[in-house]
Amino acid sequence: MLNKGLVFPMWGSYMTNRMLLLFSHTLTEHQKKDAHDTLGITEFTPLPHHLQNAWNNIPPTLPSITNHLEPIIAWVHNTAEKRDFILIQGDFGAVYIMVTFAFSIGVIPVYATTEKKAAEISMSANTVKTERIFEHKIFRRYEQEEKG
Repeated sequence: MLNKGLVFPMWGSYMTNRMLLLFSHTLTEHQKKDAHDTLGITEFTPLPHHLQNAWNNIPPTLPSITNHLEPIIAWVHNTAEKRDFILIQGDFGAVYIMVTFAFSIGVIPVYATTEKKAAEISMSANTVKTERIFEHKIFRRYEQEEKG
């Protein structure tokens, strides 16, 4: 059974003012404003450059990525405080490991939702270019099954 107590207005008791950033992009101004307005975030803490590079470049041929993620896990462990938010997006396996870890140390994992729009542009008589536009909508908390 999923924990249903995850609606934004109820987050007031969980709110801290910091969000750690564990994803491959740069936050847009709209995302920063949304994080501030809905989660009370005033401080964004990105990965150090060398760890950001490791997060962005998880080798697709490794059968296990745990060793690759160890420095990132250590950084989160040493940087995060209970009830901090952490934005986690990226490689599916890495996201699973990091969300599980975040729950284990009392950090609140979230991800950004988007609305996707596609536009087709005729380049020539036989060529069409497709552009995809992703518009930020909300930050959504990862949900965890209740135990017991």
